[in-house]
Amino acid sequence: MKTSLCLVPLLALLPLTAAADTLRTSAGVMAITPMVQGLDEPWGVDFLPDGAFLVTERNGRLLLIRDGQAQPVAGVPEVLVAGQGGLLDVMVPRDFAASREVWLSFAAAVEGGGTTAAGVGQLSKDGTRLEGFRTVFQGEAYPGGRHFGSRLVEMTDGTIALTTGDRGTGPGGMQAQDPMLMTGKVIVLNRDGSPAITQEGWLPGAFSLGHRNIQGAALDLGGRLLTVEHGAQGGDELNAPELGRNYGWPVISYGRNYNDDPIGRGTELQGMEQPLHHWDPSIAPSGLMVYSGKLVPEWQGDIFFGSLNSDFIGRLDPDTPARTGFAEERISGPETGRVRDVVEAPDGSIWFLSVIDGAVYRLAPGSAS
Repeated sequence: MKTSLCLVPLLALLPLTAAADTLRTSAGVMAITPMVQGLDEPWGVDFLPDGAFLVTERNGRLLLIRDGQAQPVAGVPEVLVAGQGGLLDVMVPRDFAASREVWLSFAAAVEGGGTTAAGVGQLSKDGTRLEGFRTVFQGEAYPGGRHFGSRLVEMTDGTIALTTGDRGTGPGGMQAQDPMLMTGKVIVLNRDGSPAITQEGWLPGAFSLGHRNIQGAALDLGGRLLTVEHGAQGGDELNAPELGRNYGWPVISYGRNYNDDPIGRGTELQGMEQPLHHWDPSIAPSGLMVYSGKLVPEWQGDIFFGSLNSDFIGRLDPDTPARTGFAEERISGPETGRVRDVVEAPDGSIWFLSVIDGAVYRLAPGSAS
């Protein structure tokens, strides 16, 4: 079905001084504080310069949360709420103070089914609506509600990377290998929505191909794009997509199909890239953040992500090799159920979205109050 934004009562928020639970981690005790609760399947979160933050709910609602109050933001696009589709990521560009731009990725209804789409509008001064929202990218239509992706990242040069999925076409479908289709790609757009790159024989804007379902993307501290994507039964991957490179799906994979049949032609093939890290069994990674080290210096440069099926926040240490890529820590507690997104706040704390709790949590050094 399709849904559009409707006005709803303000959410009841917990005050920032609410008692925190704690988790033990490799860097010591961390306090977990709920920042907002009562959300309906939160999907993405990002921060405004004044300390407020925006949260998407998959049902099509965008919320602005400031000073203990949450309000719906009008003017968001109509979205396709079907299967895994809906309102997905939100991204606030670095020049927001001047541009007031807010980018959204979402599933859109198009003739023949649904597609991954992205668009941008200007947040009004009072924060009540997105003004002049326009869809700047949408791909081809597929039936069903699987594997839309989708994350948004502002690159170092100000262009916008959009990640997509293979739309559930499966190991028998080669759409992710077709450079002229949007499925299974990283797409890079200019700020006006036009394609930022052109490669001969490729869809305008298409940057890399052979991805299954990218649900996390971020820049590392050197400005390199990183992504995490779902495999099938095993074979989840951390990649560092580069221009014109092929990341293998569904020709190579470290996973197996859901009926236990092998996928493609094994785990390696000339001309196809290897992941930086892979998981088997699958952990369904979602959200991605590379930590600055601001509050926890020993985690500087480490890669954080959520798990949708194993209820933890993962930390990879790129400086410590392991059999599957990098050494991994799994941080878990009652609050880490189906972690959809992980981001670093301006103060250096780590925020994450729990789908099970319908909450945004803050993780930072400390003890329970």
